[in-house]
Amino acid sequence: MSSTAPASRPHARIVAGLSDAIDGVATAAMDTHGFLRRQWFAAAVDSYGGMARTVLVERDGAATIALPLVGLGPALLTLGQVPGCYWPFRSGPVARHADHDDFSALLNGAGRAVRGFRLGPVYDDDPLLVGLLAAVEAAGWRALPRFIADSYLLDMAALRTEGGWPRNSTLRKNRFNEKHLATVGAPDWSFVHGDGWTDAVFDGLAAIESASWIGTRTDGSDAKFTDTGHGRFWRAAARDPVLADMMWAALLRMDGQPAAFSFDLNAGPLKYAIANSYDTRFAKHSPGKLLYYRNLERGLREGIDRVDWGAGDSGYKRVIGAAPGPAIRDWLFLRPGLPALAGRLFAARWAGSGHRPVPEPGSSDE
Repeated sequence: MSSTAPASRPHARIVAGLSDAIDGVATAAMDTHGFLRRQWFAAAVDSYGGMARTVLVERDGAATIALPLVGLGPALLTLGQVPGCYWPFRSGPVARHADHDDFSALLNGAGRAVRGFRLGPVYDDDPLLVGLLAAVEAAGWRALPRFIADSYLLDMAALRTEGGWPRNSTLRKNRFNEKHLATVGAPDWSFVHGDGWTDAVFDGLAAIESASWIGTRTDGSDAKFTDTGHGRFWRAAARDPVLADMMWAALLRMDGQPAAFSFDLNAGPLKYAIANSYDTRFAKHSPGKLLYYRNLERGLREGIDRVDWGAGDSGYKRVIGAAPGPAIRDWLFLRPGLPALAGRLFAARWAGSGHRPVPEPGSSDE
């Protein structure tokens, strides 16, 4: 009579640099977190600096959680943070089958590497966050949150079931604007993903941002594709063909010149809406709106069930049909002993450095 050997207990080890095992964990993670691959973190380290190491949890020879870390603040503090881009969030991959013991092992390993670490900004329902919060109390760690923003989600599956989206009135407005846009040049609508990500395409997106409000009215540091913004990160991320296939752009050219884009990250049936931008010369014809409606209509046809608009201006998102989703917060996890004790004194200051929630329209807080 044969019997199945019990699974071994998980253990954590600290790997210098970014472990190759990160890709395996990302593959075993929820589709929504499949982009958290090694090259995602490598692109961040390459773009924003830092010396990386990985706290890797393994069970029966397979990795279940990967927590990449770079330094945070003065080296004397021995604090870490998860590297990555703020869009759509900063977290690490967690295999679907990871359990409480895996997260306990993760905290044990993280405590050997740093006195504490920053996770986020990240969503309230993020698997790494949820697992850590369930494990911190028993492990003696302290978790400090600060509010960043509310997210906004568009339920595409419901729209597909209901039919009739976009509304006829929206379609009429879009046709009107497209007709008048064509009077100032020849519009060409296209989509880019996978091996379509070339230097010329990235240059075109950067040119659009430079001619947009973000390039003319701000210091440009929040631009996604310029040299002064985050262009280096996205170019580096696209070197991974898996990430390149997730990266998606709807592009409008006028007389052959880039004029507007809508850039997303498609993670299974979820579309993260990362950025929209347009050349201000065409502003009166609403090129950004025309483009993201085309983009959403294609996503609707191709099986996208949900669009995550992230944080920021909720006005146009509500017009489209988006509703508030999970809150986005920044977290500090401090190991037992003096770091956790210091966290008790530092908690109010950390929370105060975040943002105040924005009251919903019609709420009693307005």
